[in-house]
Amino acid sequence: MAEIKKPASHAGEGKNKFNIDTEEMTRVGVHFGHRTSSINPKMNQYIFGVRNNVHIIDVEKTEGKLTEALDFIQKLISEGKVLLLIGTKIQIKALVKSMAQECSLPYVSERWLGGTFTNFSTIWKRIEYYKDLERKKESGELEKYTKKERAKMDEEIKKLEIKFGGIKEMNRVPDAIFVTDMRKNDLAVKEAKISGVKIIGICDTNVDPTLADYPIPASDDATSSVKYILDKVKDVILKAKLPLAEAPVKKSVEAQVKPQKDEHK
Repeated sequence: MAEIKKPASHAGEGKNKFNIDTEEMTRVGVHFGHRTSSINPKMNQYIFGVRNNVHIIDVEKTEGKLTEALDFIQKLISEGKVLLLIGTKIQIKALVKSMAQECSLPYVSERWLGGTFTNFSTIWKRIEYYKDLERKKESGELEKYTKKERAKMDEEIKKLEIKFGGIKEMNRVPDAIFVTDMRKNDLAVKEAKISGVKIIGICDTNVDPTLADYPIPASDDATSSVKYILDKVKDVILKAKLPLAEAPVKKSVEAQVKPQKDEHK
């Protein structure tokens, strides 16, 4: 078995404008792919070698592709466009939900609903129904029903929350999706392709990277690997949102400061 050596570091010790560190990526397991028997041939360009029958991803290439993805996300958010975060693996879903809520992004952390993009009008009607039930519960309108009827409605609200909670404020098909598990959420990827939605995706060695517009070669199984990438995405999104949040404040202040007339004229 050939010994796996670390790729030679480039200038900047694997860091770029997004402070991506190849050594840190290796520590958190970004480089661990799947067993050699499950390789997707199109991932060969991102493979550095093999260790114990497991493919090792070239983290230098991950750095380059992650940089491209972050550049795109930065531009997307700064233009006020919509990014949908998708991650439904058991070990990832809580991480995805937490990050999406922190960044005010729509998200899917449970099962992907077929037709979310390709039949959005129908999905939106169900979301409106769910939101209407929530409004009625909060306003006390459901109190007129019997205890049994209210219990049934509460149960329905809980089920609708699981299905639509993460996308209830997404009133249109998003401009892009970030998928943490391309293979598991292949239906979401297919619908995005059909709908012209840009795809940013973590691509493990068993995934076809050409399905993503911005593939990021990395382990999609290790929670630490996905977290490292999501943390970089979160930093970029929060920084890109700052000017958007400050713009209305600046405009409001400028409106209040009116130029003084020169009384001597």
